[in-house]
Amino acid sequence: MKIPLWRLAHARSGDKGDAVNCGVIAYRQEWYPVLQQYLTAERVKEHFAGICFGPVERYELPNLWALNFVLHNTLGGGGTVSLKLDSQGKTIASAMLLLELELPEEVVRQYGIPTQ
Repeated sequence: MKIPLWRLAHARSGDKGDAVNCGVIAYRQEWYPVLQQYLTAERVKEHFAGICFGPVERYELPNLWALNFVLHNTLGGGGTVSLKLDSQGKTIASAMLLLELELPEEVVRQYGIPTQ
């Protein structure tokens, strides 16, 4: 089943030079393991193809039910030199929440993840 990330989590992003830092925080503690398993750095890199031209790093923060992603070479040089409309990466969080996770139906049922 394709489940948009916004059903499971909220996010916040900002610039770190030419990189974007994006935190994804599960709404419920029991949903954090789903994010750990299915929201990979590779999946995020795929979602931001054409925007993120460097590697994507993922950091786990289990005590916060959160994952933090650093998307390198994404801002066209950074806030002070970039010609991009979002030179500080503030809209990346909203774009991240549009990412669809491919979850097995039994995982959706087991964790009570809303589908509508």
